[in-house]
Amino acid sequence: MLKLKASVSMLLAATVFSGAMLSPAALAGEVIKLATTTSTENSGLLGAILPKFEAESGYTVQVIATGTGQALKLGSQGDVDVVMTHAPEAEAKFVADGYGVEPRGIMENDFIVLGPKNDPAAVKASKDAVDAFNKIATKPSQFISRGDNSGTHMKELEIWQAAAVTPDFAGYTSVGQGMGKTLLMANELQAYTLADRGTFIAYKAKLDLTISYEGGAALANPYQIILINSEKYPDLNHKGAKALSDWFISPATQTMINQFTVQGEQLFKATYKK
Repeated sequence: MLKLKASVSMLLAATVFSGAMLSPAALAGEVIKLATTTSTENSGLLGAILPKFEAESGYTVQVIATGTGQALKLGSQGDVDVVMTHAPEAEAKFVADGYGVEPRGIMENDFIVLGPKNDPAAVKASKDAVDAFNKIATKPSQFISRGDNSGTHMKELEIWQAAAVTPDFAGYTSVGQGMGKTLLMANELQAYTLADRGTFIAYKAKLDLTISYEGGAALANPYQIILINSEKYPDLNHKGAKALSDWFISPATQTMINQFTVQGEQLFKATYKK
């Protein structure tokens, strides 16, 4: 247990959003610990908009960027004040199990299948995502999986299951990495992978991969912000977490989300509705 707590502390310390030197507000205890996905960090969104919240509120936000599964685990253990993730079924269970409260949908983008420009598995001719994955497995072709229990990994496994494919074919590699590193590995190996569109756009200049398949409700990628249940963990910064959640659904922040672009392309679409 002591070793676990030490490792969590090291993780939090290594991912302080505003750097090693905390502001006076942070030193006074006004820190909000936000566990979120690597896609929100790799895309550059949080780096672009959170300083506005910090300046307006006086809070300092510590961002722990990890896979959705790990983010929800940190929330269930009371190690963070609020989570922002993108795996609807896992989030619903997190709330149903009593760890999360007041889930709010704040934005969305979509998942896309990326691959080599010569498209060796003929994925571009696919009728849907399941067909695309079947083509990749049947060839078989190189496929790089995040393998990190993230929202993207959960979506990938969902598609393999729908395709009735066990992802253990030749060329399938699970790397246990975030989205950015997975994209770079897929690029190096000229392999297929599943990615969120936002991180792909942010990394596109570094990649020699193309969109092999996109579209359809099955590849929708919604994000929610969820507070931690104060009855389970009364000592967390619930006031700060609520302030951050309220800020994300405000018209001004929703506009900032819509206006955030990389290389002229919009990465996320704001979705909050009262």
